[in-house]
Amino acid sequence: MRDEAHSPQTDIRYPIKGIPSAGEVREVAPGISWIRMPLPFKLNHVNLWLLDDGDGWTVVDTGIASHETEEAWREILAKGAAGKPLKRMIVTHFHPDHVGFAGWLARHCGAELWMPFGEWAFARMRSVERGNRVLDGFQHFYRTAGFDPGLMKLVEGRSKDYARRITPVPRAVRPIVDGEVIPVGGRAWRVIMGAGHAFEHASLHCEELRILISADQILPQITPNISVGPYVPEADPLRLYLASLDKFRALAGDTLVLPGHRRPFTGLHARLEELAHHHDRRLEETWAACARPRTGLGVLRYLFDRELDDHQVFFAIGESLAHLHFLLARGRMERRVSADGVYLFQRKDAETDRR
Repeated sequence: MRDEAHSPQTDIRYPIKGIPSAGEVREVAPGISWIRMPLPFKLNHVNLWLLDDGDGWTVVDTGIASHETEEAWREILAKGAAGKPLKRMIVTHFHPDHVGFAGWLARHCGAELWMPFGEWAFARMRSVERGNRVLDGFQHFYRTAGFDPGLMKLVEGRSKDYARRITPVPRAVRPIVDGEVIPVGGRAWRVIMGAGHAFEHASLHCEELRILISADQILPQITPNISVGPYVPEADPLRLYLASLDKFRALAGDTLVLPGHRRPFTGLHARLEELAHHHDRRLEETWAACARPRTGLGVLRYLFDRELDDHQVFFAIGESLAHLHFLLARGRMERRVSADGVYLFQRKDAETDRR
């Protein structure tokens, strides 16, 4: 089951051999199985984790709403779950690749939804929002970020994207909170609540097994998207995210991390350092970009020197603004509004750099 493939730059290792195909349930530890669901993006999959819960199963996260997800789940429920029912869903956060299929599973399996209350409430709200007021808010946000007319044409689709990618969010939820211990199959799983990638992102740690289901809070190889968006336009999510990383430093060094994307890995402490250093570098690059006044879009183009698809550009502008807001809150950046209503950012000591 295990090999010793590892990253040559770090102590991070990938001990689970191979990856499961859609509809496959692959055991990675006693009572814990890996499900990999397809996504219609460049990041083309999301990981779900099926936990043996005695007379049934608990699944952590559900997949996005799509025909491919439905086909995979039908196959799993028909033959891949040892004839036991799915009785509970623990959803880590509101993003559609994690909560998107919860409504279908609740309706077809009777599975109970456990989820951070704020994440559930936001998902419910996003799923039922309709009309021009939503679009107006999105248009205003991206206009102030400096979107040009070509990019503004994408905003209407973005404002409707969430509702298209989820099944109806269940009307009832069992809230989970930071530090809560959830019994699953005779084992204790402690909730570690993070922030930054989502408002209340739940990871699950089993000390007995030395396993952390990190979902999107800690990912290997890629960094979680830390974004400012239309609903909380003045937020400082990067501060929250970096503070959240400290919650995981006390976990055992040989913890097996089960992430929301890519492969299970060990080397948690090394990965935490990599993530922190990545954002240190990004902050310095953001500061350097603003030697002269730049819009959020201008900073995006400075930071991302590769071609971005329509989906990625929204992640990239959110990340650019998150780094700008971090610097703004710490007095290293200033912001003003241009005559056409666009925010311009400039580093505080940039006067000597002007030409």
